[in-house]
Amino acid sequence: MTATLPATRTLTYAEAVREALAQAMAADDRVFLLGEDVGTYGGAFGVSGDLVHRFGEERVRDTPISELGIVGAAVGAALAGMRPVVEIQFSDFTAQAMDQIANQAAKIHFMLGGAATVPMVLRAPGGSGTGAAAQHSQSLEAWFTHVPGLKVVMPATPADAKSLLLAAIADPNPVIVLEHKLLYKHSGPVPEAATPARLGEAAVRRTGTDLTIVATGVMVSRCLEAADRLAEQGIEAGVLDPRTLKPLDTESIVDSVTATGRALLVQEAPKTSGFMAEVAAAIGESSAFGHLRAPITRLCGLDVPIPYAPQLERAAVPQVDDIVREAAELVRRW
Repeated sequence: MTATLPATRTLTYAEAVREALAQAMAADDRVFLLGEDVGTYGGAFGVSGDLVHRFGEERVRDTPISELGIVGAAVGAALAGMRPVVEIQFSDFTAQAMDQIANQAAKIHFMLGGAATVPMVLRAPGGSGTGAAAQHSQSLEAWFTHVPGLKVVMPATPADAKSLLLAAIADPNPVIVLEHKLLYKHSGPVPEAATPARLGEAAVRRTGTDLTIVATGVMVSRCLEAADRLAEQGIEAGVLDPRTLKPLDTESIVDSVTATGRALLVQEAPKTSGFMAEVAAAIGESSAFGHLRAPITRLCGLDVPIPYAPQLERAAVPQVDDIVREAAELVRRW
């Protein structure tokens, strides 16, 4: 008997997020959206689309321009039994709400001895590549992974954008979902079913024998393109996408690096104190250390604010050519 495969369609990343929101709202009346312009306007990047017409203004709530107030309202609603999904127009603006995120949402479950939960999701588009300059283009994942009590996910594909968001909404405590702006128009197969992913489970995007490339967000697709070009040079690079930054699937990373003996860690964010430093430490503190044939290498954004000029913006973060060069040098030198 032939197994029936899950029904899939091709959706954009933005459409996949919207479908996850719609399915979660249809399944649970406690789920509601709030944020600036998420209603009639459909969201700063059009992600919420027509949800206000489908579910009404009570469940798709436009808010004043006050990130601190928006997240504070979501924390209160979550404590009262609702499941709010906050959209912050740009991840940079979470700076205005960090007290509510880091000192309230993240800590209440612990400080009350488990007597309360905060089932809140905060969605925030980030990253460079749209000419939005220094205050609207940052990659801030390291801020959130450093806060105990928060889970952090970075979907790299439309399918993950849906399944990881569904998992985040189902989680009993706060989850930060970081969506790269350049990915919203990318298309890919997305299952129709409302099936959540497992938080804390990495995805092997490509297998390889010569080195392991670990990448997040938009860097995953760039690393896959780089791996294709490396294969033309006779270098087989594996690409591993953590998907969930916290909790981190250290085991999958260690297994891959143990097999290849080399690790190239790629992030868009600046190098200093970036998330890939944590991945490097995890490898160095594991059994994979004894299998390394080369130093653990990080390829990261420059330690500069993101420039406005397009050519400088590109130069500030890793591009496919940079990944190919670093990976080839890592293999050939060691």
